[in-house]
Amino acid sequence: MKKGVRPLPVFLLAPFFSGLALFWLIPILKGFHLSLQSDTLFDEPVFIGFAHYGELLRDPRFFHALRNTFVYAAMTITLVTGFSLGLAHLLRRAYARLRGPVLFCLMLPGLTPPAVLAFLYLLVFNGPHGMLNALLAAPFGLPMVDWIRDPRVIKFSLVLLALWRWSGFTTLILLSGMDGIPKAYYDLARAEGAGAWGAFRHVTLPMLSHVLAFTAVFLFLDAFVLFEGAYILLGGSGGTLDAGLLLVAYTYQTAFTLGRFGSAAAMGFSMVPILMFAVWLLLLRGRGRAERSRAAAGRGTPDATGADGPSSFGVTGVGNA
Repeated sequence: MKKGVRPLPVFLLAPFFSGLALFWLIPILKGFHLSLQSDTLFDEPVFIGFAHYGELLRDPRFFHALRNTFVYAAMTITLVTGFSLGLAHLLRRAYARLRGPVLFCLMLPGLTPPAVLAFLYLLVFNGPHGMLNALLAAPFGLPMVDWIRDPRVIKFSLVLLALWRWSGFTTLILLSGMDGIPKAYYDLARAEGAGAWGAFRHVTLPMLSHVLAFTAVFLFLDAFVLFEGAYILLGGSGGTLDAGLLLVAYTYQTAFTLGRFGSAAAMGFSMVPILMFAVWLLLLRGRGRAERSRAAAGRGTPDATGADGPSSFGVTGVGNA
């Protein structure tokens, strides 16, 4: 009997692909077509090809926003991942009974709309009138920090907002990854003389490499779509000296403030190859570490007879911490 396309699976998948085409593929094609049109706001637009993409190469503010976004992404990945990794480790080892309530409290900011978080953030960090300066700086005579208007700290202020919002979500992801690490690896590390730090360095971190890569990609992509929080905090601008101007905010200004929708569409599509390459690098690095850790763990996992295999964690001789 000749094999053909079975109609039932195609019929069941048709609604999904129809929705995908309607709400994803068609808007993308429309947006790309818009990037090839002139910026005429009221008259009929004219096809100008890739002229908007050439203008971006001569726009210093676009490169400034792009640089700010990459710096913000790097700061967010470093701070949020480091904080969440330490918190997940503490919750797993020292505060197991408090894991549920603590995770629930940490997850609340991630479930709150970014606009609401930004308003709350204003109450805490808004210059000399903010709660942080009023409670910590004023009583001790310390200088006030204007978190929203000082160009030296605006980017760090946005990073703190991301830490507030995403630390609970990333902690939950990392904690789930830690729970998935077989206990036999820790037993082997302790048998070789590793203490708490040695087991964390040679077992937990290598086995979490794929989870850390996913977290880095998630935070990296979030940095390129951050809009509501930065828009409310900085009043719809890039802040003082454009210190907090991110790419999505500049795209919004170009489209809805200046009325240059074609140029704004070109900005969005110009980021596609950059984002694809950056995400590929992050995933490739995480995949390489994960494969090396699995190979090393496989060489050191106790076999069926109970005898340990060759040492693979590199912790022999490490004293107890």
